[in-house]
Amino acid sequence: MRKVTTERKKHNNSSDYNGKPHTNTFSYCLKLGFYAGIIWGLLHWLLYAIKFTKVTPGFLIEPFFQQTFVKSGWGHFTGIVAFTVFSIIAAFIYKVLLGRLGGPWPGMFYGLVWWLLLFMTIGPVMKMMDPVNKIGYDTLITEGCFFTLWGLFIGYTIAFEFTDEASREPAGAL
Repeated sequence: MRKVTTERKKHNNSSDYNGKPHTNTFSYCLKLGFYAGIIWGLLHWLLYAIKFTKVTPGFLIEPFFQQTFVKSGWGHFTGIVAFTVFSIIAAFIYKVLLGRLGGPWPGMFYGLVWWLLLFMTIGPVMKMMDPVNKIGYDTLITEGCFFTLWGLFIGYTIAFEFTDEASREPAGAL
């Protein structure tokens, strides 16, 4: 009996009942934020290139650089890097605040909250973009959809990884 208890304690500290190791939260959020930033940063660049949005890919760096640099190729690249850093931070925030929630809806709402924060408050104040009444409906709708899908990507990926308890069930549970 004592041997079983010791075995179970070892299992609970490092892995589940099937012997699968638990996911390292820090490295997972770091990787997720990195890939979210690259994928969605490039998509934002594409949306800007085909004129679906007036917001430059470097909108996060606009308060710190001149407008001519932000609209250049290096500015777009720097903007994608800044969006990647932003996505890494956002992945950590999501994990801390909403990481236990499952399904797609929390991630979608998380993306919409970021859209509201950036486009209704922080962005116009810090001159990242024009005020909402001057930006245009096409840009607002495109950016709203973009941030909703970006939030869905981050939220649902975290939910799938950290709330998927079915894979951690004992082998003969059913």
